[in-house]
Amino acid sequence: MMSLKQFWTKKTLVGLGLGQFLSLLITSTGFSSSELSNRGINAPTSQSFLNYALLTVVYGSVMLYKRQALKAKWYYYVVLGLVDVEANYLVVKAYQYTSITSVMLLDCWSIPSVMLLTFIFLKTKYRFRKRAGVIVCVAGLVMVIFSDVHAGDRSGGRDPRKGDLLVIAGATLYAISNVSEEFLVKNVNRVELMSFLGLFGAIISAIQISIIEHNELKSIHWTAGAAFPFFGFSLAMFLFYSFVPVLLKMSGSTMLNLSLLTSDMWAVIIRIFAYHEKVDWMYFLAFAAVAVGLVIYSGGDKEEDQHQCIAGVGDEDAGRSKYFDEEADFDNINRGAIAGSSKTGDTSKHDCITSGERSETIENKNIGKEVQGKKS
Repeated sequence: MMSLKQFWTKKTLVGLGLGQFLSLLITSTGFSSSELSNRGINAPTSQSFLNYALLTVVYGSVMLYKRQALKAKWYYYVVLGLVDVEANYLVVKAYQYTSITSVMLLDCWSIPSVMLLTFIFLKTKYRFRKRAGVIVCVAGLVMVIFSDVHAGDRSGGRDPRKGDLLVIAGATLYAISNVSEEFLVKNVNRVELMSFLGLFGAIISAIQISIIEHNELKSIHWTAGAAFPFFGFSLAMFLFYSFVPVLLKMSGSTMLNLSLLTSDMWAVIIRIFAYHEKVDWMYFLAFAAVAVGLVIYSGGDKEEDQHQCIAGVGDEDAGRSKYFDEEADFDNINRGAIAGSSKTGDTSKHDCITSGERSETIENKNIGKEVQGKKS
């Protein structure tokens, strides 16, 4: 039976806190996009361009200063940049056709997409507790949907069906982007990922702007009311992109997408206190359900790491298939694919490796004794 101390590990608390910080950043980008759309500014690619440019300048400078060699093929980052740019374009574009609530609700489509992709391509195995956490989180979102239907909150938007389709398409691309970033950040490093994602994202965005948004940019009347949400969106996205790899390496892409579910709830809280709007009581019940689901999904990682270590010493192959969870699966890829490149100082992994080396040394000594006995 798992004790409360084992459940509330440092990794769990940091993962939950970082996930909610990212969720608040996404909430701020949602309000910024909605405000720009209300002002008649429809330039989704231009909103993302500054973010990619900041990523290139900041992380590219660090990479050049350290003179890091490129560990992944450059064309991987071209594909990732294209997917990421179009995901941002589709979701931001959706704010022109449907309400902010609809966008945040339908964006949760990325969760089953991420789980399916990690299961197929990264061989991630989700234990019962993690699956239960996902179910509880999604149940909370279902409550929000019923609340919206009851309150008539989703009636906004000039073409809700088109907006909903754009969000679903964008969420699917987000899932592909998140899973790709999770693989790269655990097998390459954060600085290289951000540098080249920013570089190729900026190039692709610039090409797209020159084709479909140059007239829109010329027609924008830049006032303080337009500039603040435009540049605020870029700053929030830069912070979001900078901290996403940290959570991906720590807890995986499913935990990231589950954490972002609360962005809709933070939006409701902002609407209550900043805009003095009344919301349905089911929102608060949904918020509690999502919070409980996140705790169930992320809690007790330390205990799982110990199980994996014991299983790896006794029967390595059987232990992998039975106990390896999302993060341990990638740590195993790290050791096999690029030995020595990972700098994670996880104590449980160190103990597991030490135990394995100790058992191998004992076996070698026993074999040596048997050989000496036969010679004598």
